[in-house]
Amino acid sequence: MNKAQLVEAIADKVGGRQQAADAVDAVLDAIVRAVVAGDRVSVTGFGSFEKVDRPARYARNPQTGERVRVKKTSVPRFRAGQGFKDLVAGSKKLPKNDVAVKKAPKGSLSGGTSTRTTVKKAAAKKATTAKKATAKKTAAVKKTTAAKTTAAKKTTAKKATAKKTTATAKKAAPAKKTATAKKATAKKTAPAKKAVAKKAPAKKTTARKTTAKKATARKK
Repeated sequence: MNKAQLVEAIADKVGGRQQAADAVDAVLDAIVRAVVAGDRVSVTGFGSFEKVDRPARYARNPQTGERVRVKKTSVPRFRAGQGFKDLVAGSKKLPKNDVAVKKAPKGSLSGGTSTRTTVKKAAAKKATTAKKATAKKTAAVKKTTAAKTTAAKKTTAKKATAKKTTATAKKAAPAKKTATAKKATAKKTAPAKKAVAKKAPAKKTTARKTTAKKATARKK
């Protein structure tokens, strides 16, 4: 069956040959444009059309057997649906008064989304999840860094306080030693001063005796 025969087969169902030709052209054009754009066209019960990338490879020329390098290319692929396979295999019989391919569920034609839209949504969700995970990691790193810096500051402050107290203790120790030495010197000098004070009246008595002797000599 070619395209013209296909148009004739559906002409009575769509209201005329021209309407059938327009319908076939519209369906084929939509499929081709979607596959070229990288979308996957899936018809329930019939099959799916998709674009497949083939990497560069080596092949053999069937006529000469020569090994030939084939460049990287993209090709369209059609995969038959399970309903189509069952009908071809004979496990299911073709309906007489109904279409061979089951109709899509109600609401699926008006509310359905393309594969590209689904892929974009999935990519957006992954990106959002990745951003959230990155934000959590950065927050955790900031918290740990802040905790480390706070601990380091506290340790530094403790060390500085310890150094200050040590220096103060060192300064206070000589001062205490000098004060103790002064007190000891004062204690030692105090008895000496008292002894000198006690000896002083002896000098006075000696002076009185000499004065008395001079007076006696004058009288004589």
